Amino acid sequence: MLKRIPVNDVRLGMHLHELCGAWLDHPFWKTQFVLRDDEDLRKLRASAVKECWIDTAKGLDVRTPDSGVQLARSTARRLPSAPPRLPSVPISEPGVAGVPPAPPPTTGLDEEVRRAAALCSASREAVASLHNEARMGRALDAEKCRPIVDEIASSVSRNAGALTSLARLKTHDDYTYMHSVAVCALMVSLARQLGLDEAEVREAGMAGLVHDMGKAMMPLAVLNKPGKLTEEEFGVIRQHPRLGHQLLAEGGAFSAGVLDVCLHHHERLDGKGYPEGLAGDAISRIARMGAVCDVYDAITSNRPYKVGWDPAESIAQMASWRKGQFDTAIFQAFVKSLGIYPNGSLVRMKSGRLAIVMEQNEKSLIAPRVKLFFSTQTQLSITPELLDLAEAGCTDAISGRESNKQWKFAHLDELWAGAQALQNLRAR
Repeated sequence: MLKRIPVNDVRLGMHLHELCGAWLDHPFWKTQFVLRDDEDLRKLRASAVKECWIDTAKGLDVRTPDSGVQLARSTARRLPSAPPRLPSVPISEPGVAGVPPAPPPTTGLDEEVRRAAALCSASREAVASLHNEARMGRALDAEKCRPIVDEIASSVSRNAGALTSLARLKTHDDYTYMHSVAVCALMVSLARQLGLDEAEVREAGMAGLVHDMGKAMMPLAVLNKPGKLTEEEFGVIRQHPRLGHQLLAEGGAFSAGVLDVCLHHHERLDGKGYPEGLAGDAISRIARMGAVCDVYDAITSNRPYKVGWDPAESIAQMASWRKGQFDTAIFQAFVKSLGIYPNGSLVRMKSGRLAIVMEQNEKSLIAPRVKLFFSTQTQLSITPELLDLAEAGCTDAISGRESNKQWKFAHLDELWAGAQALQNLRAR
């Protein structure tokens, strides 16, 4: 029997079926397990979660304080079926029981960056746990992934550029796990730009989160090699789409679209991709979306053998490849979702000053909000100044992108995200 009880009534030996509240409030990401550890019990009671569901058929029941008999408290609510869960196909219609709430209101960049930093850190740990379970031969459960996707989708709703840009700031040690988080956010943002309905948006996000699960089956010596792969090693890595597809298929709860992205995110329109060498219309729309998001995060991320490209430089490079590699309409929507000069890009202004792109502007793709910080005329830093290039009366404009390979500024990420957010992002 399933019962909803206060967390203060939880004791060791109970089977936790579901925690009530936002995913980020949970002290652990896993669900549906028997609570056996004193430390886990302490974390649960100290968390922001106030109630949870227990399954008395799989663990201990609540008991009255005086008798110690395993009986339901009078305050515990009993239901003959499972507690409300997010449906596998979310609907945005308000006021319907069990339906996720409407998208949250938009928030400012600074506020959402702080929230997104905590979400990135928590999501990284969750994805790492998924990989560990896969390495131990356990089938993956889509329900365990759904809360992560829901939280990421909510963050993108509040401020589209915060999480998609922040997830790029991963270290090379974090790449395997944070790449999945980043691609999930990019897929959600792209799906909304394409005008897909919320069910398709969530499917795209789920596909992004698990698209690289096959890498859990790769030899760690190859996966984490601090240098360029040999042809033989690359041949091993090229197996990850098939292995990931098999892993997700065994779980039995992932949609056809999610499985498709996992198997085909390395296919190219010109037929030169892998693992099946599909070309043209043989590649589905959602797989084409996955290909664009996967490549963008890969080339903007620091790897053991190379420094990631600047976001604006990456967009320019991808534009030069798109005829043979990417679907033109999807790539154009992707650029609109990020901007021609994505957040975090280093740009030169017509005034001769250098700036970091802070946030996109709905009024114009080429007129984002920037933070001026350096004068090329004096070759000196200046007091940082925020400037909205789309604001009436603004006389400055972006003249082009700059490469930090020349300037070697060490504080660009901090200029955009802030020191505290970066610290939270890298907290473990």
